[in-house]
Amino acid sequence: MSDATSTIIFEHPLNEKMRSWLRIESSLQQLEKQCHLDSQANSLAFFRTIAELIEILERGEVRSELLKELDRQQIKLRQWLSAPNVDTAMIHNLVEQLKERSLALHHAPRLSQQIKEDRIISMVRQRLSIPGGCCSFDLPTLHLWLHLPQSTRDETVSSWLNSLMPLKQALESILELIRQSTMFSSQVSHNGFYQGNAGESDLLRLKLDISNNQLIYPQVSGHKTRFAIRFLPMDSENGTVPAHLSFELACC
Repeated sequence: MSDATSTIIFEHPLNEKMRSWLRIESSLQQLEKQCHLDSQANSLAFFRTIAELIEILERGEVRSELLKELDRQQIKLRQWLSAPNVDTAMIHNLVEQLKERSLALHHAPRLSQQIKEDRIISMVRQRLSIPGGCCSFDLPTLHLWLHLPQSTRDETVSSWLNSLMPLKQALESILELIRQSTMFSSQVSHNGFYQGNAGESDLLRLKLDISNNQLIYPQVSGHKTRFAIRFLPMDSENGTVPAHLSFELACC
């Protein structure tokens, strides 16, 4: 995310598996930004994010889905080896990377086990649903922990995040390959509406130009392989959408 960019990419999952992966990716990225716990405010933001991540990981078969996808991506990469002018060294390196990450994920403990069983995280999770429930009188143990030396807290947080590393690395590899699997192509919506066929794609990616104060966002809906995009103005009362809006689309 950059203040200087004139384009923005919106992503929309086309199945529940991808929906879960994008949410996990978002949580992991937030944890990296929040990991320096030097105040109660950013500490509670960190704990709230890690609590949300635990909930996501507890819901479905995240590990098995990722392992299946790692195998599927390896098969797709090997198929490229027979293509003319392909960079075989790069393909072999990618396949080996996927093998390593698959092995690490396979042998890792239950994905949320360490963070779920940690005493500090567990105590904070129990209070997060209570409005203002993480005051010092509610959680004196956390209040004490936040007054330990910064190096001590950093070491603990590093241990928590390291336990998630097999998940993080596997997910990064998968999402990078999926996002790079299809190039953006130019499209035009008519009266703020566009409809298309996603085939067996997992992810829609839309690139919009937000220069010239054209603050418009996509609202995506779909059923099976079909999808529809309705473009709406950020200012719902005074904003407008051009009759013919150019954008770029990738079905990955």
